[in-house]
Amino acid sequence: MVRSSQQLHTPREPAPLRAAATVLLLRDSAAGVEVLMTRRSATASFAPGAYVFPGGHIDDADEAAKRIATRRPTQSRVQRTQAIAAIREAFEELGILLAHHADASPVRAEEVAAMDRGDTAGTAFADQCAARGLVLDSDRVFTFAHWMTDRDLPKRFDVPFLVARMPEGQTPTADESEQFEPSWVHPADALARHEAGTFFMIFPTVRTLQRMAAYPTVDALLAACASEAPLWTSCPRAGLLKGEDARYMEHESPYGELALVCPDGQLLHALDWQSEHPVPLLKNVMRLTAPNPSAMTGPGTNSYLVGDAATGYIVIDPGPNDFDHIGRLWRATKGDIRMIVCTHSHADHSPGAAPLQALCKNGKPPILGLASKPTARATARFTPERELADGERLVLSGANAAGETVTHTLHVIHTPGHAANHLCLVLEEDGLLFSGDHILNGSTTVVDPPDGDMSAYLDSLDTLDAACEAGGIDFILPAHGYVIGFARTAIGMLKAHRLKREAKIAAAMQKLPEGTPEEWLPLAYDDVPERMWPVAARSLAAHVARIRQLAAPR
Repeated sequence: MVRSSQQLHTPREPAPLRAAATVLLLRDSAAGVEVLMTRRSATASFAPGAYVFPGGHIDDADEAAKRIATRRPTQSRVQRTQAIAAIREAFEELGILLAHHADASPVRAEEVAAMDRGDTAGTAFADQCAARGLVLDSDRVFTFAHWMTDRDLPKRFDVPFLVARMPEGQTPTADESEQFEPSWVHPADALARHEAGTFFMIFPTVRTLQRMAAYPTVDALLAACASEAPLWTSCPRAGLLKGEDARYMEHESPYGELALVCPDGQLLHALDWQSEHPVPLLKNVMRLTAPNPSAMTGPGTNSYLVGDAATGYIVIDPGPNDFDHIGRLWRATKGDIRMIVCTHSHADHSPGAAPLQALCKNGKPPILGLASKPTARATARFTPERELADGERLVLSGANAAGETVTHTLHVIHTPGHAANHLCLVLEEDGLLFSGDHILNGSTTVVDPPDGDMSAYLDSLDTLDAACEAGGIDFILPAHGYVIGFARTAIGMLKAHRLKREAKIAAAMQKLPEGTPEEWLPLAYDDVPERMWPVAARSLAAHVARIRQLAAPR
């Protein structure tokens, strides 16, 4: 866990979450699924003027209304209460009532019209229904998604997004106070209009419609909800991109970085990639991205500066021999560099080490790492001044302005696989893993034989997972891309992806037993753009070698 003393921003308590529920009323059309949406009042305290689904707070009386509500066997009591709240809100806001009589006949539109939509407080809604012999169809309301409002917003809700088929014979009528302009829309049309600026929606609505667009019929969508668990749960995080708010879900690449830098939802962190200035991630960690963007390096190679003015700095991966980048590293540390560590010898990681060292006139920081093996390509040769032992600790220590001792310790972990001389580093006091090229954000690492070895790569993933478990590591700082959150989950997904790819390669080899790697490649990487196949061919070769090694007699 990151030390609170190293956080950049003053802690704040996000607004409390309030229980609410919303319902997506659905119907089939010739063009596909349609969903009922309305426009919120321009003076609403939350999402004014936005097109939304009907919904609102969950009241204590919603639980009490279970006396007139159905529940399917697999539906939890909490889900039933959420469904009751959503049914009540749909009635209040749109005059739609999901209910039936004791004889199973559906409620008629004229019966709904005769009810008082303004009298629903407390038990009044349930009393109105009971007086007419109505039973709420809460068993026909299913959980689709679970959203929690972003931590930076002043009003926050904990909201299941529920789905139900629109009852036949009823017509939505807005209450003209909270909701206006009820309309049926296809998800794709709503998204296109939103993009054009004519149909404003907030982030969770947009993302929900994006997922909905994949379902051809209402039955297909409801069937996807049969497990009773939400298809996803998300509490988005926000950063700044080109000066504007940008929001992200947990699976998206900037999320982990926002969680590290702004854990309480402070809307302060710029996500724009640039190479001119170091980006503070913590008080003791900065990232400076080299100006070498490409298909292989993404936005560029990340150099990390660990330490502070009291302790001096360790530079991790000084990057390519780029004059401007090396100068920026030196200026960011004010020349107080105690050590330079290269995670491996590739040309975008280690060549900057010697020129950076030469700039340090007040002391010559040692260049550390592992020597390249004979299998390394000619462009990836590297010899450190001292080799780092597996398990070795590199320590920075000093006294801050208050006279307190400050220590930053990097624990070395040998991780062959991407390269034979690859290593990773763990900042022990703050639970951060510097992963070099072993784990990337936004792409998978190329494993290029003979210096790259797939079995070693997968074994090293297991080593890193064990280190994350033992050290309580939540964040991975890769050499390419944003900080990655949920470290162990990310490692598990990466390994699963590798093994899934290996299974596709094995299937291609079985289908074409006399085939060549060039013939297996289109079958195994049919989900990868063809322009990337020359790069994929290198990892394919590593997988083929591993498959044959595993199949060989022992």
